[in-house]
Amino acid sequence: RETNTMPQWGGSCWYYLRYLDPHNDKAFCAPEKEKYWMPVDLYIGGAEHAVLHLLYARFWHKVLYDIGVVSTKEPFQRLINQGMITSFAFQRKNKTLVPVDEVEQKEDGKYYEKATGEELEQIVAKMSKSLKNVVNPDDEIKAYGADSVRMYEMFMGPLTMSKPWATQGIVGIHRFLEKVWAVSEKPMADIDITGKLEDKALLSARKTFAQTIKKVTDDTATLNFNTAISQMMIFINELSKLPEIPKAMWSDFVKVLSPYAPHLGEELWEKLGNKETIAYVAWPKANEEWTVDDTKTIVVMVNGKKRDTFEAPAGTADDTLKETAFARADVKKFTDGHEIVKCIVVPNKLVNIVIK
Repeated sequence: RETNTMPQWGGSCWYYLRYLDPHNDKAFCAPEKEKYWMPVDLYIGGAEHAVLHLLYARFWHKVLYDIGVVSTKEPFQRLINQGMITSFAFQRKNKTLVPVDEVEQKEDGKYYEKATGEELEQIVAKMSKSLKNVVNPDDEIKAYGADSVRMYEMFMGPLTMSKPWATQGIVGIHRFLEKVWAVSEKPMADIDITGKLEDKALLSARKTFAQTIKKVTDDTATLNFNTAISQMMIFINELSKLPEIPKAMWSDFVKVLSPYAPHLGEELWEKLGNKETIAYVAWPKANEEWTVDDTKTIVVMVNGKKRDTFEAPAGTADDTLKETAFARADVKKFTDGHEIVKCIVVPNKLVNIVIK
């Protein structure tokens, strides 16, 4: 019977406290360091591991709290279980699974078991050595680079959801990063983007830029990495249309890209003429005024049915919106000859006309 469990099971349960003061040979952790770092703000771990580990870690932490050597009752403030990365597998009609290396895809696009010729169904399953459907990240990094792999894992879907690995998806992220590099090769200009802009393309880019800084900031804080990356893609598509890139705008974009693609981020930061690492640079702030639309799309409803839309400057008066709506040809043919019961205006959004 194993009686000496302390170095193994016991030690693995309160390791996070030793990390705070690993070289202290007088105590497991100096009180001032424990008070500074604890409790842990966010714990991210897979459901299978974290459920058991947290049970034991909390047990040990409460014992340490009871004897007065830690200052918090709970070791972790918040838990998030990340979703499992799955992969394609193949099953027979009787639902038994076939290892990937025993499957072939024929010209008809269907999958067959090599040994028997039986047609197989492609399904999504947990990665398993026995099924030989494990994706080795080292191979993917060798083919596409660490930034592409890292960013693809964040782009696959919500952090907490399980999702299947698809090589075509990583190719898409790789192409996006190549496009980012292509934009960085364009002329960088000291364009003042803070004042009134006459150039429509630049005005549109500034709006998307402000929206991008805001969304990436908010989504990173809430761990919605996939939607943050989607917004970056929208911005790069917009920016690639410009003949020259405002340097201040590009500099801030590189700052928000860097946590997602750190190697590329450092390279782009250096290309901008900076000598120090980007890791300690302050995070940019979004200018909320730039995110506001100068014009609004106004929907015109007649008896609950959409009949027309038109553009109007943001903040247009209700009476002006009504006048414009009634003058529209597609609205007149439904209102002429009818009694107007009422007309409701929702500023910047809607003119709702009720007729008899």
